[in-house]
Amino acid sequence: MRRVILYSVRISILISALLLATLTGCQSAPTTSADAALEQRRQTETIRQELEQIPPPSKTRYMAVKSLTIWQNPYLTIQGSMITLHVTMADANTSSLGVGGILRPVGARHQDLNIRTSDLPVALNAVPESAWPYGRVVALEEAHDAPASARPQLRRNMEAAIKTLGDLGIVVYEWQDNNPVIH
Repeated sequence: MRRVILYSVRISILISALLLATLTGCQSAPTTSADAALEQRRQTETIRQELEQIPPPSKTRYMAVKSLTIWQNPYLTIQGSMITLHVTMADANTSSLGVGGILRPVGARHQDLNIRTSDLPVALNAVPESAWPYGRVVALEEAHDAPASARPQLRRNMEAAIKTLGDLGIVVYEWQDNNPVIH
């Protein structure tokens, strides 16, 4: 009887370990910084290929937008220690009846996600294609309420985000005090 209990405990521990390994991805850690850089390039290339399913940006559509409040594609707010990804999901109802009204508010489809700078490629890859109506373009803005002491780190995060977006083949539409700049 005792053996049966020990056997069932071992089986449940093994199943738990397999489930945990499946959920966490069971990846081995790179042994050197060169291995880590190579793995990151591979991941970026894979994500870039997946993002190519989103059509190229339509410059006439996104250049007409003059305020982030009406921007429909994903946009990023760069802060000193993180990035906020703002996503407005596409309206699942295809009829034009009541668009933006009380029964179909745009705000209900809006989601904000705080992420690390290093997680930007994975987060953007998780955004559904229907949330990119302008094509592969992302608006980018600096946090407005950052203290002066955080500005250098904020600018480094901004440059890192612009580089990452470029590596992913995403056009950057940078907002600086309501004056957009294309990268």
